[in-house]
Amino acid sequence: MSKKIKVGTKAIAEDQPCFIIAEAGSNHNQDLDRAKELIDVAAEAGVDAVKFQTFTADKIAAKTEDEVMKLGDEYDTADHLYELYQDLELPREWQTELRGYAREKGLIFLSTPFDYEAVDQLDELGMPAFKIASFECIDLPFLKYIAKKDKPIILSTGMANLGEIEEALEAIYQTGNEQVVVLHCGINYPMPMEDVNLAAMDTIKQAFQVSVGYSDHTLGINVPIAAVARGAKVIEKHYTLDRDLAGPDHKFALEPDELKEMVTGIREIESAIGSPIKKHVESEEVHYQRGRRSIFAIKDIKEGTKITEDMVKILRPGIGLKPKYYDLVIGREAQQDIEANEPITWEKI
Repeated sequence: MSKKIKVGTKAIAEDQPCFIIAEAGSNHNQDLDRAKELIDVAAEAGVDAVKFQTFTADKIAAKTEDEVMKLGDEYDTADHLYELYQDLELPREWQTELRGYAREKGLIFLSTPFDYEAVDQLDELGMPAFKIASFECIDLPFLKYIAKKDKPIILSTGMANLGEIEEALEAIYQTGNEQVVVLHCGINYPMPMEDVNLAAMDTIKQAFQVSVGYSDHTLGINVPIAAVARGAKVIEKHYTLDRDLAGPDHKFALEPDELKEMVTGIREIESAIGSPIKKHVESEEVHYQRGRRSIFAIKDIKEGTKITEDMVKILRPGIGLKPKYYDLVIGREAQQDIEANEPITWEKI
């Protein structure tokens, strides 16, 4: 069975509400005021944590001119991947201020590290958990380094197969750290609906006995809400102040009202999942009585009279004997006078 994992004041576990991460990522566009505004939006939406990304171009990508590094027309701010990363770097001197601002707003501050120095800096900041990006889940030395900080790990697994997830978990577990949540994820921006494969969450959960979640790159809010209905205990979703802003991650991200709508939808779905026990509930009681049928006299029946089919009928409300007892009622004698439109009960027959 999966373990309960503490992240700051929150817990990730099967019996806990979904832990919702608002992924600000690089949508600050290197503007500190915009980064703070993103935190404001996350707090207003009611998420549990706000997350940025800590990387520098030199430590995340080579300056190779290989064709794969050249960007297509969908990128509006750079032609080369290395240049794109330069444009998206989070100034590391902001991190303490952003963490403090998030705390003031009642949010857990997270940032995904992409290099060893970032891991150390975020650890020193007191970040309560490490979120690992899908692209890094095969970097086993990096995973071990993070795991040795002995903090919970939220591991995205976009593009990974089961063997790669197993290798990643083994690398983490070898350090003695078993505080891991595994997120299913798709790596397209946006992700086509037909490629989402939410059912893979079930496979991950069954294969590795961990709590699972979903990091979403689809358009809209339907998929993350559906993931929660399917058992996701962590949801991560990109958001922005405005989808028309320049930068690669704005176009598929939620705008403020949509983020709030997603959180509301998740909480409603969690409430609706409820109990596995199938029975009528307190709020249905009046309908249980009023709408169900029971056996009624449809004419006056004198005491001692044998009851025949023409004397009774199955009608609403359900205040008499249940319809399943109809055959037992027919042929019995009335033990008292029963008036027309009166329910039949065991005391009367």
